[in-house]
Amino acid sequence: MFGLFLILPVLAIYAEQLDGATPFLMGIALGVYGITQALFQIPFGMLSDRFGRKPIILTGLTIFMFGSVVAALATSIEGVIVGRALQGAGAIAAVVLALTSDLTREEQRTKAMALIGMTIGLAFMFALIVAPWLAANIGVKGMFLLTALLAGAAMVVIVKAVPTPVQTFNLEVRAVPSKMFDLLRNGQLIRLDLGIFILHFVLTAMFVVVPIILLDQLGLETRHHWKVYVPALLGSVVCMVPLIILSTRKQWVMRVFLTAISILLFAQCLLMWRPLGVLGLGICLFFFFWGFNLLEAMLPSLVSRVAPAAGKGSAMGVYNTFQFLGVFFGGMLGGLVYGQIGVTAVFVLCGMALLAWAWIVFNAPMPQLLDSLVVQIRTGVQHADLSNVLGVHEVIVIQGENTAYLKVDKNQLDYAALDKFLDSPST
Repeated sequence: MFGLFLILPVLAIYAEQLDGATPFLMGIALGVYGITQALFQIPFGMLSDRFGRKPIILTGLTIFMFGSVVAALATSIEGVIVGRALQGAGAIAAVVLALTSDLTREEQRTKAMALIGMTIGLAFMFALIVAPWLAANIGVKGMFLLTALLAGAAMVVIVKAVPTPVQTFNLEVRAVPSKMFDLLRNGQLIRLDLGIFILHFVLTAMFVVVPIILLDQLGLETRHHWKVYVPALLGSVVCMVPLIILSTRKQWVMRVFLTAISILLFAQCLLMWRPLGVLGLGICLFFFFWGFNLLEAMLPSLVSRVAPAAGKGSAMGVYNTFQFLGVFFGGMLGGLVYGQIGVTAVFVLCGMALLAWAWIVFNAPMPQLLDSLVVQIRTGVQHADLSNVLGVHEVIVIQGENTAYLKVDKNQLDYAALDKFLDSPST
């Protein structure tokens, strides 16, 4: 993910220098990895069920490495597009989550998944900080080669340091295609899926033009762009913490959610006006990163709490597909609008998308936010036994495995009554 993010702040400037470059093709080069990620995530996950996690992860990293080399050697915009598409085709995120599930105990799995989410967020921030410096010192071709080396290093870690697990089929992690199609009819989940689509659409569309504004309109050389990104990112992280804490209270979740969308919309309004100077653009980006990081942290949690029992893995599969589609369409339409109308029109497009999202969220009913539990039950325990426990809202029992997937309200859950049916206590 660091390798994919690393190119985001510099590719638009680099692409202008390539043979055949147009704003539309620049946008495609920026976002094309999203379409191949969306296409290959679920097939890779299914292949890992059959052939093992580590072989498929190594295959994905090999494809990613090959794509990085293709992009590095390309002299035309079309060559970079092919390389970026190949980078995205190494779509191993779902397999990595399945491997994590195989290697962790149930009581530690949530922490492990949270750590993965945190490292992806840190990779995004670190990439924005170091990318301008790397572009100035080793060039974008060198950055592509660096991502290939990082993929090689990751392969060594997988082979040498990661244990080979006994595979499990935890439905809280595993995406089941038939369930995914059923979840497309779940109104609460689709609203969240549209949200992540819009969020990453806006991110990618913006980075078609933000580096160009800094270089061409504000005269800030690429190697100095970090001076804008770093204060904006650090300030946004500080400001998001109180709102994240507030969002842990159930009655405040949707208020904080709408506030974050409003912050993003305010950032787009500022960018349409674009206060003069580097400082002005830095303030605009501060508001953007504040809203973006807040929503990026909240959305996966909301999906997991809204998803039906034994459906979290499938719900996250749909969610990730929408996220990567947002990357692709954001790059494509951002480049098209920039080329045909101009820079300001890109921010107008992003603002309209965010306004539509705010309207959908404001008019939607309050989602039922429940927690997931995966428990090992005693032989002979039936669906009805668990359903009758206070605080249990939904039950899926996997026959032959003595495993049950529950959706519960932890504020109401009768732990003592539940423990009577479990192989080991739930608390």
